[in-house]
Amino acid sequence: MMENQRLFLFVALALVMLLIWTTWQRDYGPNVAPVAQQSQRDSAEQTAPEPASPTSDSQAAAPAAEARSMPDTQAAAGDAVMTDVVEVQTDVLDIAIPLSGGNIRQARLLQHTRSVDDDTPFTLLGNRNPLFIAQSGLVGDGVDAPDHTAQWQTSQARYVLDANANELVVPLRWSNGNGVTVTRRYHFSRDSYEVRVSHEVNNQSGQPWRGYQYNQLRRTPDSEGPGFLGAASYTGGVLYSQGDKYQKVSFGDMEDEDISRDITDGWLAMIQHYFLAAWVPPRDQALRYYSRVDNNQYVLGQSSPWQSVAAGASATFENLLFVGPKEQDRLDAVAEGLELTVDYGWLTIISKPLFIALDWIHGVVGNWGWSIILLTMGIKLVFYKLSETSYRSMARMRKLQPEMQKLRERYGDDKQTMNQELMQLYKKQKVNPLGGCLPILIQIPVFIALYWVLLESVELRQAPWWLWIQDLSVRDPFYVLPLLMGFTMFLQQKLNPAPMDPIQQKIMMGLPFVFTVFFMFFPAGLVLYWVTNNSLSILQQWVITRRIEAGAKA
Repeated sequence: MMENQRLFLFVALALVMLLIWTTWQRDYGPNVAPVAQQSQRDSAEQTAPEPASPTSDSQAAAPAAEARSMPDTQAAAGDAVMTDVVEVQTDVLDIAIPLSGGNIRQARLLQHTRSVDDDTPFTLLGNRNPLFIAQSGLVGDGVDAPDHTAQWQTSQARYVLDANANELVVPLRWSNGNGVTVTRRYHFSRDSYEVRVSHEVNNQSGQPWRGYQYNQLRRTPDSEGPGFLGAASYTGGVLYSQGDKYQKVSFGDMEDEDISRDITDGWLAMIQHYFLAAWVPPRDQALRYYSRVDNNQYVLGQSSPWQSVAAGASATFENLLFVGPKEQDRLDAVAEGLELTVDYGWLTIISKPLFIALDWIHGVVGNWGWSIILLTMGIKLVFYKLSETSYRSMARMRKLQPEMQKLRERYGDDKQTMNQELMQLYKKQKVNPLGGCLPILIQIPVFIALYWVLLESVELRQAPWWLWIQDLSVRDPFYVLPLLMGFTMFLQQKLNPAPMDPIQQKIMMGLPFVFTVFFMFFPAGLVLYWVTNNSLSILQQWVITRRIEAGAKA
């Protein structure tokens, strides 16, 4: 194509249309699964666990546990308090643990609010729309064991991390009344979203006890909200293994087939935009990973190998729950590959260095908005020579516009002859009509990769820039940046060679208006990048065009 800039614009337009279509499907398309009613939620909570324990060298896989009523819990005299829910608060987490089940039924993130205008802590785990909870339990081999529906007891109704303490332990206790006591402990740490969960089985029954532990995440398929961000970002399950590495397990995949895999040194997670919950088991231990759909709720879990506890002995099962934001430094420290939940897609190899550069710049300037501007300038500097080649080609094509128009008028509808004459003109003037395409094609993956960096990075959530932009992760409230983006795109059109076809001219001149409307729904951080990139491109293109025109006059 003679008008090289059109290639980039059409690719960008296709990307924008894809996102618009995705959003439409999210808001108005058919639901994958309807939201479960509260009665369905309650009945699902009473369903006994179904996973099978991994097979060892001398043991067969355990059969699925049958639904059953658990024995009454007995607590040591005088150590229990009358409460239904245990409340736990650290410096970053506000947790609710109902004693019916003893699971983390609600997790609020104290350092992340719902929005700039609403300082209510963001709720990641909860039993409303969407339902999203973490569950644990034990399954016994013909012996009593507390599953995720068991009734627990506690000696304290509220636990708060002391200002001078770095750790907080929340113990819950269950007993079958026949000498087997299980203590579930939740271990919290300061400035940490990691929750270490342990089950200590103390067997004083006089008989051997044998069982395994399971840990699972249960949720409904709803994303955190409608709009571009919730629609474009993946919401669903994830498995990680040494063989397959990062593997998405969508809600549709769970509906199609139940997972049953043995994985060593892996983990599982349910992720959404900016946040996740993940179970990370001990290393060097093979676990059975499973999934199922239960009353329109999606369950992704893991179960440990069998473990025997002799009479008079005790044993402990452990696992780690991460429930918090997708901050890459934290995720890197928890488990190998967990940072991949910051889902940059197939351009991760480009997006990751871009985020590292953006994060480094932020460490210097302390503002994510200015960091985006400086990173964009750095990218333009890296691609300066490629861009210069493209703009020189456009400038030469622009200079040939009068002669090209004369050829069009002379040959009219005889396109074959006109194209032959055009090629002769290009050859005579030493102009390559495709000279600007390759530089633009090379840059497109970088632009898209940066798009995903700005879309997926929780660090930009509620991050202010300047004046009216107080949250770079949501759209400009006054649409100033989208209007500036449309204006800069219009100026670029004026600097580029115009298409010879009048219909194409009208289409190209209409693109700035179309993009302006689309970008009104984009996060301010993305539009800021685009405005900066367009402004720098206009400056570079203007300088190059003037140089070529000045050289021609000389």
